[in-house]
Amino acid sequence: MRLYKTTSGIVVEEDSRFCLLEGEVWDRFVNDDDLFHKMKNVVQSMNPTGEIPGNILPPVQSQELWASGVTYFRSKQGRQEESKKSGGGDYYAHVYEAERPELFFKSTPHRIVGHGAKVRIRRDSTWNVPEPELTLMITSSGRIVGYTVGNDMSSRSIEGENPLYLPQAKTYDGCAAIGPCIYVTEDPLPKTTTIELDIMRNGSSVFAGSTEISQLKRELTQLVSFLYRECSFPHGSLLMTGTGIVPSSDFTLKSGDEIAITIQPIGTLKNKVE
Repeated sequence: MRLYKTTSGIVVEEDSRFCLLEGEVWDRFVNDDDLFHKMKNVVQSMNPTGEIPGNILPPVQSQELWASGVTYFRSKQGRQEESKKSGGGDYYAHVYEAERPELFFKSTPHRIVGHGAKVRIRRDSTWNVPEPELTLMITSSGRIVGYTVGNDMSSRSIEGENPLYLPQAKTYDGCAAIGPCIYVTEDPLPKTTTIELDIMRNGSSVFAGSTEISQLKRELTQLVSFLYRECSFPHGSLLMTGTGIVPSSDFTLKSGDEIAITIQPIGTLKNKVE
């Protein structure tokens, strides 16, 4: 099942049937360890419609968005490449092999955009890329109850200049997109789940790539356990799990580029670069 936040309210989808929930608040509704069965009960008790009511918004209200780094081997290579001139390349090799993962704060809700909205690239950065990532919906107790598509926009020139500049490379207005929905299931996603990225410029594809989540070095539950060790999340949280698709160093995003990230059975997140 899928859960949408729209201009009309919270919408539950099952088999292309949509149910608009009256009087429900996103923070309260999603922060439920038994979210799947709650949604099942909703669908059984309502008369669904054939199309989604309202415009799609980012599936977040008060949740913090965090991110994981160097969780794929390709990500390790990319981070080493961007930081080799500053002498920081070895750090990423150590992080990839370490027990403790790299976790960092990505965004407050107001810097997150949803499906169909515009992401941004920093004006003081010369090398910018999207990072397509499976993103977890986690309750305040630390239980993974759903999945969404995430775009961790990154300024590689800033991070490559010095690894300590990571917060500036990662966090700014329009730095993240998530959506179009939360995919809610009783079972973990299969390891064969594929993440696909396609970037269009002036009607032509200028970069495309794909990877499977089987290439993740760390278990999703391990990432969550480290995030929740000393942090509380009263309304739950969202966690990006890293990227295994890294464009080469001769590619950078431009204004007007169209980014499409697909993770089935979640869906496709589309955004244009401002």
